[in-house]
Amino acid sequence: MDQLFSPEPEPDPSDRIAPDAPLAARLRPRTLEDVVGQDHLLAGGSALRTAIETGRPHSMLLYGPPGTGKTTLARIVARAAEAAFEELSAVQAGRPEVRAVMERATERRRGGQHTVFFLDEIHRFNKAQQDALLPAVEEGLVTLIGATTENPSFEVNAALLSRVRLYELQALTEDGVRTLLDRAIERGELGDVVVEPRALAFLADRSGGDARTALGALELAAATATTAVDPGAEVTVTLDHAEDALQRRAIRFDKAGDQHYDTISAWIKATRASDPDASLYYLAVMLEAGEDPRFIARRMVILASEDVGLADPSALPVAVAAMQAAHMVGMPEAHYPLAQAAIHLALAPKSNAAGAALHAARAHVREHGAAAPPSFLRSANRREPGYDYPHDRPGHVSPQDVMPPLVSGTRFYRPDDQEPVARERLAALHRARGQAS
Repeated sequence: MDQLFSPEPEPDPSDRIAPDAPLAARLRPRTLEDVVGQDHLLAGGSALRTAIETGRPHSMLLYGPPGTGKTTLARIVARAAEAAFEELSAVQAGRPEVRAVMERATERRRGGQHTVFFLDEIHRFNKAQQDALLPAVEEGLVTLIGATTENPSFEVNAALLSRVRLYELQALTEDGVRTLLDRAIERGELGDVVVEPRALAFLADRSGGDARTALGALELAAATATTAVDPGAEVTVTLDHAEDALQRRAIRFDKAGDQHYDTISAWIKATRASDPDASLYYLAVMLEAGEDPRFIARRMVILASEDVGLADPSALPVAVAAMQAAHMVGMPEAHYPLAQAAIHLALAPKSNAAGAALHAARAHVREHGAAAPPSFLRSANRREPGYDYPHDRPGHVSPQDVMPPLVSGTRFYRPDDQEPVARERLAALHRARGQAS
């Protein structure tokens, strides 16, 4: 009797897409073969691909930038498993909505049908809301697929993380986005509209690996171009239309060529010159051109030591924090810590004394070889005979010479005027150790 009144299998959401739905929705892949990108997750024999192909999904978290296919993968999982698909956004939903999903899932299970529950922006749920999902996941009432653009290690409860598989999606490559744009045209989604190759290349390059953004801009550009011509006339989407739709200008910047290095070189030299406006300008050029923020952040860390050094010891922690933030947060929000670091580094007093000291020491080793350290330094035992333990001395400073005899008296580190604290400390140490400065 229960089977007689069991819920009917629900149609796939992609089967109900209206003709006037956004282009990205109309073009959403329905099978793995149509998916563009994420080869690292969907390669043959991988856990995720196997789960989809066998129709035996597991609960998972999909973590990655917008427009990389998180919703698409969730729907493909549900379709392959012949499961009902429930979708909520944690931005708008709360416990009542989740409870309703679980009640429907319970009714379906009585009828022999499984439920895939896709929860977008899962990081927006607080701890109590996330904990409420645990019983349904543990009991297998639903296959939970959470999606987030934030690092789950910081935003998702450990208890929930331990019960799901974590998959990190990557931003689409320029070629990947171009494939989707070409697909939209080939399938006639834009009608008879002609799109200039320059416009397509611009959208593929400047969408930041976000397929939804690129397709939305293409559709808007086509609509704008259509209204600008007489009925029946040929419609051509130009670079100007694409720029207007994406609200970005085409910037001549070859990320794999000389301009990539020329611009980061300009940023380094402008920051070294202590010009915060020029530093921000070249930073903006790189970000607008789609440069990898992690590449920029790594250069900031190098500059903090190479060009600022001990003139401002806080510069390195600021740069490292910006690098970590760029990795955890991603674009576009990562531009805030990058801007903060760029300004800090530009305003900081400059000194290259630390790098110069190491260069001098390495040059000495290359020229003279590596001299053996004194015997009392070679053992890990701090009470080695002949070793004068500094902590037993006043001020915790020993006058013992710890240089190899052949190098004794050589000076590599010479603090400059921009490192007054280090200079005073070094002079005091030289006096305490009975050494000439």
